[in-house]
Amino acid sequence: MAVSFLLSPEQEQLKAAARGFAEEHLGDLAAAVRAEPDPLTRALLARPVFEKAVGQGFLKGLIPAPVGGAASSGVDAAIFIEEWAAKSPDFVISMAGPLIALAPVYEAGTPEQVARFVAPFLADSGAPVAAMAYSEPEGSANFHTPTGTRTTAVPDGDHYVINGRKAWASHLSGWDGDGPDLMTIVCRAPGGVSLLVAEREHLAGRIEVEEHYDLPGLRGCLTSRVRLHDVRVPRANLLGAEGQGVALTRNAFFPSGASIGIFAVAAMREAFDIAYRFATTETRGGPVPIIEHQAVSDVLADAKGRIEAVRLLAWRALDAVMAQHPSAPELALHAKVVGSETGVDVVNDLVKLVGVTAYDANFPIVGHLHEALAYPVIEGSNIGVRRRQLQDLFRTPGWDPLAASGMA
Repeated sequence: MAVSFLLSPEQEQLKAAARGFAEEHLGDLAAAVRAEPDPLTRALLARPVFEKAVGQGFLKGLIPAPVGGAASSGVDAAIFIEEWAAKSPDFVISMAGPLIALAPVYEAGTPEQVARFVAPFLADSGAPVAAMAYSEPEGSANFHTPTGTRTTAVPDGDHYVINGRKAWASHLSGWDGDGPDLMTIVCRAPGGVSLLVAEREHLAGRIEVEEHYDLPGLRGCLTSRVRLHDVRVPRANLLGAEGQGVALTRNAFFPSGASIGIFAVAAMREAFDIAYRFATTETRGGPVPIIEHQAVSDVLADAKGRIEAVRLLAWRALDAVMAQHPSAPELALHAKVVGSETGVDVVNDLVKLVGVTAYDANFPIVGHLHEALAYPVIEGSNIGVRRRQLQDLFRTPGWDPLAASGMA
């Protein structure tokens, strides 16, 4: 079968719509976020823009078409994510909660659960948010071990009663401190690590916000540490069976892993644009713009090639994830690890090209470095989680090095 990398007319329209929205709304939002010192206040600045995005149907673009959304392919999602993340990656992360929180619902939910849990995110108005309550303050790289998940779910009649602390996922607190519209909670039930879906009505009044984190990058994300107090969730909200939570949780992070490659592309793309314009206009006291020097051009050439390589890898990975192709786990892990670490290297090289001017907080490139530094450690850190998952793949009997590429 022939392979074409040309965007379809529909994808070109999607790119134009996403870029238009980003230019109209997200640039100003990002500037306002940079100027606001309080982490909660600056996160809440996003809500009016969030409502505009929902009203224009963009949230549905994160929901698969078979369950009522508008996401038809991973490439479509990648185009949309890149255009927005280039202007405000924290806004995209805040909006993309359903991408992770609903993934185990699609995999293990009953038809009734899928319809009920997806419904809030098919709205044409409002600002519905979702969170995957996985990470805990003490760390969750070993969440599958007997003591790795500390949040408990104790059966009580037709309900589970959940107690514990969660951290890092965007919008654990919701907009108002009473929780998101939907929270998929990784917890320890009598049968082992399990997933329970708490809806807004179960969370209200049962969440204590311990801290809103003040992040060095992605500063507009509403990132909190919360304590869950006696959250009563119906047994009917258990996904799959007790003890199935380890596999469901790991699988839920494949879409976000692939997406991190796109976020890295967005950071590199913006940093490249800044460095390229700098190189073609600045002489630094010499007779010609610095791009005339071979060393400067070499940095730009290497950066541009790596941007294009990561973009193609991430497109392929996200498309495989959304198509549920067997290659999806491996490709998503490569997009996460290679994409995020390449992002840090490339943006750092571009900072060095600019020189000491880049260290001025008023010069825009260093902000992209702060964003890039987050990507190797969020959505499953590369050392503690993602490379271990690749190790597990490599140890799987019958694993074929050529399978993910389609060349087996």
